[in-house]
Amino acid sequence: MQAKELKPTIQSFFDKATWTFTYIVHQGPESPCAIIDSVLNYDPKSGRTQTTSADLVIQYVKEHQLKVEWILETHAHADHVSAAPYFKKQMGGKIGIGHNIIQVQKVFKRVFHLEPEFKLDGSQFDTLMHPNEDFKIGNLTAKVLYVPGHTPACVAYQIADAVFVGDTLFMPDVGTARCDFPGGDASTLYKSIQQLLSLPVQTRLFMCHDYPPTDRPIAYETTVADQKSKNIHVHDGITENQFVDMRSKRDATLEMPVLILPSVQINIRAGEMPPKETNGTAYLKIPINAL
Repeated sequence: MQAKELKPTIQSFFDKATWTFTYIVHQGPESPCAIIDSVLNYDPKSGRTQTTSADLVIQYVKEHQLKVEWILETHAHADHVSAAPYFKKQMGGKIGIGHNIIQVQKVFKRVFHLEPEFKLDGSQFDTLMHPNEDFKIGNLTAKVLYVPGHTPACVAYQIADAVFVGDTLFMPDVGTARCDFPGGDASTLYKSIQQLLSLPVQTRLFMCHDYPPTDRPIAYETTVADQKSKNIHVHDGITENQFVDMRSKRDATLEMPVLILPSVQINIRAGEMPPKETNGTAYLKIPINAL
């Protein structure tokens, strides 16, 4: 008789400033857990950071006596700063991201003219995840799904009937991710989305962001069936050519995310700040007319 697959317990945390969802995935009190897509609060006006959002996650971990095994990133985010090093310092765990982060590092080392010592091998992260790789969160089995298009390094994490899709998909009334960042590609994103939508229709999909187009409440969970029937950008019947045409025209009208310059510089370092200079202060760069 085949063993019954364990279903995860999923707790979401919403960061209003960046419209980002962080997830804790575990199998009950006193079990190992994974934290997915964490947020370090960053004020672009002052350059100051805070751990308010991350501390809510830590409070939950402590209240449920969880053991942090993984701190996972779906990609190097351009709209918020990762709190991964803060979690690792406070609670342990390994920081993981898709192996193609190396491609993203190569692009942005040039864009930001980073220090020569910055390595282009992903070694800032504890683990580089490969397509279709399985790994464990306690007794839960997780699988890495390679879903590039928004960035070359995007992955989703499938745990039983739940998939954490990063920025590939949004709620059906919002649509799909942009593809105009360096290394992004709308045709590639379409193929990645089709991979997700080929999963069983009851599969639960957990969003990294929500940007409600109306006054509906914030939402983070949908299903393959809902996406196939209702997604405004990529529902059943939308061809690859139609999607690429829509995405290209739409992306041309979008402004850059408010936090793209600080976020990418920090997130390709696994959430660490740039090396401090001789005065003891770390600095971020603002490239002029580069993006």
